[in-house]
Amino acid sequence: MTTESLAVSPRADTWAGLRPAVLPLAAGLALFALLFHAEAAAAVHVWIESTAYNHGFLILPIVAWLLWDRRARLAGAVARPMPMVALAAIPVAVVWLLADRLGIMEGRQLMAMTLLQLLLVGVLGWPVYRLLLGPLLYLYFLVPFGAFVTPALQNFTTDFVGIGLNLIGIPNYIDSHLIQIPEGAFYVAQACAGLRFLIAAVAFGCLYALLMYRSPLRRGIFMGVSVVVPIIANGFRALGIVALGHYLGSAKAAATDHVLYGWIFFSIVILLLVLLGLPFREDLAGWAPPAAPPNPPRRPPGRPIAAMLAVGVIAALGPLSAWGFDRAAAADLSVAPPPLPAGACQAAGPASVAPGIGAARMAVQRFVCPAHGEQLGVRVVVERFSPRSDPAPMLLEERRLSGRLGAEDVVRSAMSAGGLRWRVIETSEPTHTTAFLLWVDGGARAPDLRTRLRQGIASLFGGGTAPVLVAVAADPDPSAMGPEGRQRALTAIAAYLVGQPDLKAELARLSAGGR
Repeated sequence: MTTESLAVSPRADTWAGLRPAVLPLAAGLALFALLFHAEAAAAVHVWIESTAYNHGFLILPIVAWLLWDRRARLAGAVARPMPMVALAAIPVAVVWLLADRLGIMEGRQLMAMTLLQLLLVGVLGWPVYRLLLGPLLYLYFLVPFGAFVTPALQNFTTDFVGIGLNLIGIPNYIDSHLIQIPEGAFYVAQACAGLRFLIAAVAFGCLYALLMYRSPLRRGIFMGVSVVVPIIANGFRALGIVALGHYLGSAKAAATDHVLYGWIFFSIVILLLVLLGLPFREDLAGWAPPAAPPNPPRRPPGRPIAAMLAVGVIAALGPLSAWGFDRAAAADLSVAPPPLPAGACQAAGPASVAPGIGAARMAVQRFVCPAHGEQLGVRVVVERFSPRSDPAPMLLEERRLSGRLGAEDVVRSAMSAGGLRWRVIETSEPTHTTAFLLWVDGGARAPDLRTRLRQGIASLFGGGTAPVLVAVAADPDPSAMGPEGRQRALTAIAAYLVGQPDLKAELARLSAGGR
């Protein structure tokens, strides 16, 4: 044997243990892209629309770089497929279906990502997956998750500012999230709650921990610090803005560039996190070389194709079941019944059946109600869904009609009219004020978990009545003109609703199918 052959042979066999898993893994990824394309599309839409999740576009390049950086750890590694891991996919697929029936997209996305992780474990085997554990788990940051903590962050920030103002002696009065000082008022809105800073800091903290530390304990501590520090830092940011308004003598002047101040402050916080973590770095130690097996097999034990098919088939059960339920709901949608009484309002075209998400459909009727004197006109949209529709289409329609999908901030309130409680959603950038009523199973319901569960059960076993969504907005909407414009919009909406005395009876008739 020549010296040349001794040099080339080991290099040629470096990836021999992983090659049989490449094609099954590629086929599995293609299958998942087909099964969960709706989850991926919804995630990308959120990355585009929400500044809290713009970093989602960086996750895949970061993961690709982390995997490439760890390529030396895979030298000589052998894929050991684990088809039995498909058993762990069964409860995950069930939870995915439950999230789908309850209209919880974040739940669907998290379960889809978990199924993807199980696919990787099944095809590559645990020893190889463990070598790449950090980068592969970092893929969870593709899911735009965490918006549910916004109310808690608003409460914390408001309380933090209140305590800080009392400590530095600035007179204040706090009502819910409204902070009043002698120089003006500040509102701790959703955009000021610090969610965007928290999500970005956690994503950065996890990446920093993967790069700089080897010890699980040090990684866990740094990631914990990355959660706590931005929350407290955002409290100081909000306190600083309110205090600045006091010292400048104008709340409006202090709040003019509060978003810019926030990002500058956040950049300083990230820099401090980096400096804080540097003394404990372990990146210079390098990775320990993988232990070569005593007798490396020519091909991995087990069958990677069988592992891919086992996980893929179970993962497909949820989307295929949901597709069947959605098709049944679409077929169950009857012709739109006569619309709500509109008084002086005129129908903006005939009633039509419009497409929703997936195979969902809804019967839509729109009205334009002219202005009277100084009273603004209103636009009314009535949407009737199939009795077997899951909650997702009606919740998405509410987000779309209110402008919440791309809004910078959202404020919710309520008004009573016609014996019904309407939910009012005010958005900014773009600015809209819209009143909503969701009629489900004989009454006006909030889109909470109980309503989702009620309609989710109806989507599985059938429902007697159809959900109806009504949206009322001023025409033209003057909300962008500030507090006075928002009040004019609310007045116009309330005036229209008061003029509908038989609203309950008409909603019940619409929900029953016009009988």
